[in-house]
Amino acid sequence: MYKIIFTQRALKDWEKLSRENQNRIAKKLKEYAEEPLKYARKLINPKIGTYRFRIGDYRVIFDVNGENIVILRIGHRKEIYK
Repeated sequence: MYKIIFTQRALKDWEKLSRENQNRIAKKLKEYAEEPLKYARKLINPKIGTYRFRIGDYRVIFDVNGENIVILRIGHRKEIYK
């Protein structure tokens, strides 16, 4: 089981989400923490991060650092890659 760590930027993104979306994303992150690379896609441009999770219309950009999943950004798919 990997430990999930949020960066300051990810926490700001998290606070902007509705409670409903926060709950849905949190539930999926707990599920994905078992085997993150099984559910993740590697990003083409690693400038914003290495991997992403797709949770509905939202994307969670993250890196894997040892036994930690470091959440870098959370956002809607239309805006996250800009």
